[in-house]
Amino acid sequence: MIERVNIGKSAPALYQAVVELDRLASVAITDAGIATGFSHLLRLRASQINQCAFCVRLHARDALASEETADRVAVVAAWKETEYFTLKERAALELVEAITLIWDGQLPDAIYKQAASQLSKEEISAIEWLAIVINTWNRIAISSRYPVKI
Repeated sequence: MIERVNIGKSAPALYQAVVELDRLASVAITDAGIATGFSHLLRLRASQINQCAFCVRLHARDALASEETADRVAVVAAWKETEYFTLKERAALELVEAITLIWDGQLPDAIYKQAASQLSKEEISAIEWLAIVINTWNRIAISSRYPVKI
């Protein structure tokens, strides 16, 4: 296996800028009244879509440590088929998925409209920033091949 450049170590100032962006996004999540545990489920869902094993493991553990239930962690990949999530949480999950899966450069109006019907502007902003940050972390971890070992 070819050894990858760890971009966090090779460009520490850029890495620290992402750390600060993550901190600010977490503050926005808290200020918007979104539970820490649920914020980890949002991060987990984006990481599942991106197939970032490092972040999937990290945010599953963080969600459990933040008093999310094992059942909600276990079913978040199939959240649409469950009754574990409120309408507001479902709108947040849908928004995170849409941002993570932007294919044609657009966030579909129908998804944004659904989010706006359930979430405040502050919540939408915080969730969008959270999605942007976790997608950034996923790309850092995947491109640098952060190790996921037993």
